[in-house]
Amino acid sequence: MSEPSPARPARSEASVGVVQAIVAYGLWGLMPLLFAAMAPAGAFEIVAWRIVFGLVFCAVAIAVTRSWLRTRSLMAQRRVMLVMGLAAVLILVNWTVYVAATTTGHTVEAALGYFINPLVTIALGVVVLRERLRPAQWTAVGISIVAVVVIAVGYGQVPWIALALAFSFGLYGLVKKRVGGTVDALSGLTLETVWLLPIAVGALVVLGVTGLGGGVTFTSEGWPHVLVTVLTGPATAVPLLLFASSARRVSLSTLGLTQYLAPVMQLLVGVVVQHEAMPPARWVGFGIVWVALVVLTVDSFAAARTARRRTLAPAAAEPA
Repeated sequence: MSEPSPARPARSEASVGVVQAIVAYGLWGLMPLLFAAMAPAGAFEIVAWRIVFGLVFCAVAIAVTRSWLRTRSLMAQRRVMLVMGLAAVLILVNWTVYVAATTTGHTVEAALGYFINPLVTIALGVVVLRERLRPAQWTAVGISIVAVVVIAVGYGQVPWIALALAFSFGLYGLVKKRVGGTVDALSGLTLETVWLLPIAVGALVVLGVTGLGGGVTFTSEGWPHVLVTVLTGPATAVPLLLFASSARRVSLSTLGLTQYLAPVMQLLVGVVVQHEAMPPARWVGFGIVWVALVVLTVDSFAAARTARRRTLAPAAAEPA
């Protein structure tokens, strides 16, 4: 009887990772529908409950996985907590802008933000980390700048929502990179929501007392509204945990390719479901962004292939 091929388990792991990435980005792509279902809740209330129930979900997940000791040890590290506090501020900005955009008829512009996010991340790497770019990466960044200019001219104003989302999430990723080898996804989200919990509670108290933005609607719209609001907890945590698990199983180039699923779905939700306007100038701008992403994707696959060949070359040169 022949032995099973040793490559099969590796392929199986990669397949699981791809499925996890697709599910994670698919859930992120459908997030505008969840926020729309929370009407008449305003953006600040939605973000506040997202923090509260996100922390509740994390606490349950930590209890189930028995990872209290790991999370507690991270809380005892001052540097880690400070970095996670900065990450919490950035993700709060990102969540607030995103929820406000998707609940006020700007889902398409939010999708643009996540289309240009990989290009902003590359630009931040150059400016902050002094990374050197390959010619194709410079080309992609240049094309994306042209796209933003085209959209700004056609739209009549700078796409601030898209830029705010792209830069806040890009900076968030940069900050998380500093503690990436120390803080796992579940502990990271837990620490971030711990930092944000006082802000969330304060926001709910202010909304409840003043009635700003419609006040607090959690208990005033029936049990379906309560259920949808509670679902913001797992809706926040599950995609992040799936993404973290996927990142350990698939190559960076494969993961980079799947990330475009979320903004594609957001664009479809904005145009097909929410009937947002897509004038010709905006289509042209999006088209230019997609050209930049194609250049970036092809370059990343070529770079990964070159690196793989360099790794295999010394092994092939060794005598049997």
